[in-house]
Amino acid sequence: MQIKLEKYSISLSQNYSEQLEFFQLLKEQKYTSIFVLVDENTKHYCYPIIENSLPKHHVLQINSGEKEKNIETCKYLWEELAIRKAERKSLLINLGGGVIGDMGGFVAGTFKRGFDFINIPTTLLSQVDASIGGKLGIDFNSIKNLIGLFGDPKMVIISSEFLSTLPKDQLRSGFAEILKHGLIKDENYWEEIKKTNLNSLSELNDLVAISVNIKKLVVESDPFEAGLRKILNFGHTIGHAIESQSLQNDQIPLLHGEAIAIGMVCEAWLSNKLTGLSERELEDISNTIFRFFPKYNLDKIPNNILMENMLLDKKNNNEKIQFSLLKAIGNCSYDIEVSETLILDSIKYYAGL
Repeated sequence: MQIKLEKYSISLSQNYSEQLEFFQLLKEQKYTSIFVLVDENTKHYCYPIIENSLPKHHVLQINSGEKEKNIETCKYLWEELAIRKAERKSLLINLGGGVIGDMGGFVAGTFKRGFDFINIPTTLLSQVDASIGGKLGIDFNSIKNLIGLFGDPKMVIISSEFLSTLPKDQLRSGFAEILKHGLIKDENYWEEIKKTNLNSLSELNDLVAISVNIKKLVVESDPFEAGLRKILNFGHTIGHAIESQSLQNDQIPLLHGEAIAIGMVCEAWLSNKLTGLSERELEDISNTIFRFFPKYNLDKIPNNILMENMLLDKKNNNEKIQFSLLKAIGNCSYDIEVSETLILDSIKYYAGL
């Protein structure tokens, strides 16, 4: 299955071996050098799936985890590319989750003013979210995605074969973004998602194409996040602030989707107070998210630190914290200014459930 965007295509298949368009591109482009970016997990579980299908290439390996998505890792990768004489006619294949895709694209987009990259997302989260839309970047001073740029991959390869390599917590993390897609854009999809069995890869596979298409439609209407695309940030203003603190302080940090799930509960409460989300819908959202995600203790994060993190959010305007909030399930608004008092009350709402 092919989903066409203006500048590239997203190719979905059950098995990587079915990605004929990708193999044809490698033949036609005649890249002078090819690099594959992996971490220790994708090197072990995913690289063997693609290794023999690629022409001669170099493997670049980094450590896994959001904590590696920083300028020091970029410097290492730029140095490796320079040593191996990468040039404008080179190709970087990002084989991994959101960290690999975000940072790999950023490295490719900045080295010698940019060369081609292809995303092969191997986590559910990156398949339905991070690999689509051209947002590239790294965390800086413990703030998520503070440094970055927009840049499109040459293509995106999504094969459900890779999902079988994932532990359950990674599948659950990706599922948070699928839940978000239903909440912001399609009430019927939300009703379908609620019934999902996270232990069933076939059920998750069926949802990937729908979620990819929802994000594609939103991104194409607003490629540089000037308006409608901001709805994709539902749950992320509070979620990112929580994730940043967890990365710094928790022995086992929250995964991205786990933090966004918390953010969606809090921001659903704000939606009820500010943009018309009904009490019934708020209860539905909260109950559904707690059915899939364990509760997190927010008491260990000081309120002033959460607010400081939120003030650095990219959607803010004139130092005012702005949210994307739900008018109803399937209908999301954006650029909603929210007071500090209400934000902290939303945290209390989550804590009291």
